[in-house]
Amino acid sequence: MKPPPPEPDLLRLASYNIQKCVGLDMRRRPRRILQVLDGVGASVVVLQEADKRLPPRPAALPHFVLNEAGWQIADLGGAGSLGWHGNAVIWRGLDISLTQMAHLTLPGLEPRGAVRVEFMTPLGPLRIVGLHLGLIGQYRRMQVLHLSAEAATWAPMPTVWAGDFNDWARRPTLEHSAPHMRFLPALPSFPAPRPMGPLDRIALGPGLTAPRHGVYGERPAHVASDHLPIWADLTLAEAR
Repeated sequence: MKPPPPEPDLLRLASYNIQKCVGLDMRRRPRRILQVLDGVGASVVVLQEADKRLPPRPAALPHFVLNEAGWQIADLGGAGSLGWHGNAVIWRGLDISLTQMAHLTLPGLEPRGAVRVEFMTPLGPLRIVGLHLGLIGQYRRMQVLHLSAEAATWAPMPTVWAGDFNDWARRPTLEHSAPHMRFLPALPSFPAPRPMGPLDRIALGPGLTAPRHGVYGERPAHVASDHLPIWADLTLAEAR
């Protein structure tokens, strides 16, 4: 379902596992991913699987394609990559500026990582953690606990976690490992043609609320990736 345009006092954030821009038709089409993002209408987007798999892990969604479409890129990858462990953050709009960014190494058998990007936005300072958790439940819990411990050392700032949590459970399993974060109600986003699993999630820290959130399923999202993008309209809690 196509979301309505965001209200002027809201900031739309999206998260999208783009599967290296290879769609379910087995064709790599970066501009098709941008067509989906245009439909979502988000100002800030957290991406997963944004780079190709093999070293030197070049960007699957090329920088020049993003720049041509007006997107700015947090330089988290270097050497031609778009992100860190495939996690990338892009944004567009003159009223959003990047202030800080960092890599976060996650524990577990699989090589996993997360990214921390801080912006000045119309809402004020905003910290976004983009992540892609492991396939094994034990390590997902370890990774969320690790992120929670890291977050406890950061300066206070409205914070969002967004990404592919790889968690099929509809019960609040990961929420118990991050009690300071409020996960938005789970919505199925995988597999794209017939969503059943709420693998993609957004969680809000203190000071933030999301009057609206959803899953974007308009064409060509059903074939552009194996995941559908999720989105949330953010605002400060006291503003509502």
